[in-house]
Amino acid sequence: MEKRQELYAGKAKSVFTTDDPDRVILQFRDDTSAFDGERMESLDRKGMVNNRFNAFIMETLSAAGVPTHFEKRLSDTESLVKTLEMIPVECVVRNIAAGSLVKRLGVTEGEALSPPTFELFLKNDALHDPMINESLAETFGWATADQLAEMKALTFKVNAVLKQLFADGGLLLVDYKLEFGLFKGQLVLGDEFSPDGCRLWDAETREKLDKDRFRQGLGGVIEAYEEVGRRIGVSFD
Repeated sequence: MEKRQELYAGKAKSVFTTDDPDRVILQFRDDTSAFDGERMESLDRKGMVNNRFNAFIMETLSAAGVPTHFEKRLSDTESLVKTLEMIPVECVVRNIAAGSLVKRLGVTEGEALSPPTFELFLKNDALHDPMINESLAETFGWATADQLAEMKALTFKVNAVLKQLFADGGLLLVDYKLEFGLFKGQLVLGDEFSPDGCRLWDAETREKLDKDRFRQGLGGVIEAYEEVGRRIGVSFD
């Protein structure tokens, strides 16, 4: 597989074309951002940690029947993935109240949510990823009704698989976001799943072991990511 030109550079990842139009290379960089890119830093080993973490999660989800764009890990910081037509809608599931939900609704952080909530957000940094609903997504052509229904079903399937995986490691899956795209007409999970895009707490102490350590200036960001990974079986050697 020949790596060619850079197609896109996001806040923490870059995408490169290959000699196969149906495959691209996803490069995980050491860059870290918060607050829609207003705060940026480089954290040593982050690209390697997130690449390995994401590969493990994607392989776990694929084995559980969730279609993903992930093909294989190529190196410490790069993975081969399918070329997707991305749907600009983020799916968010919350199992425990935290983050923006607490601010919006005034609920108590740490409150268990039963059943878990499901929310949609438009992927648009300039607008700060506004919350939307199915009607808006359909009206403006961001996703069809069938796609939205499938995205919701797959997002909750991911929840069932990963809640148990993290629970087995003594962790709480507080919330997370997923992005989907189309590969030859099939809806598949895209982007990444790492502590950058979810909240994970220690089940006993409720210590935060995710990107909130960066957002809130708690320190030990990569050490926390590695701790989570080790608990669920990710190898960083």
